[in-house]
Amino acid sequence: MNKLETLKAKFEADVEKMKKTEKDREKSIGMRQQLEGQLTENNLVKAEFDLLEDDAKVFKLIGPVLVKQDLTEARQNVQKRLEYITAEIKRVEGMIGDFDKQIKEQTEGLTKSQATLKQQLAIHHAQSK
Repeated sequence: MNKLETLKAKFEADVEKMKKTEKDREKSIGMRQQLEGQLTENNLVKAEFDLLEDDAKVFKLIGPVLVKQDLTEARQNVQKRLEYITAEIKRVEGMIGDFDKQIKEQTEGLTKSQATLKQQLAIHHAQSK
């Protein structure tokens, strides 16, 4: 394999790597959107619980059955879910930031590889004349 073919193969591999990174970033963005939806939903539940008196009856849907649940326990469960979802959103945002950084670095590398490849193509064409 000559130098030009090696450069082409490396460039194509780098392009595929960047496509995979972009795809992973898109998955993470979808995950973040889903988590934000869950966060909104749980904040609404928390707001409703805050409106209830301490002696209010609360029921939890388990399959097709409503089961009585202690209000304090229900509030604690919602609070724990909110904390978990918030932590997950931060984690996913960190992943998205890492992907953004990788994409920037890969773009810079591809630009350099492309310039080198064009240069080698020009040399190859000049030599073949």
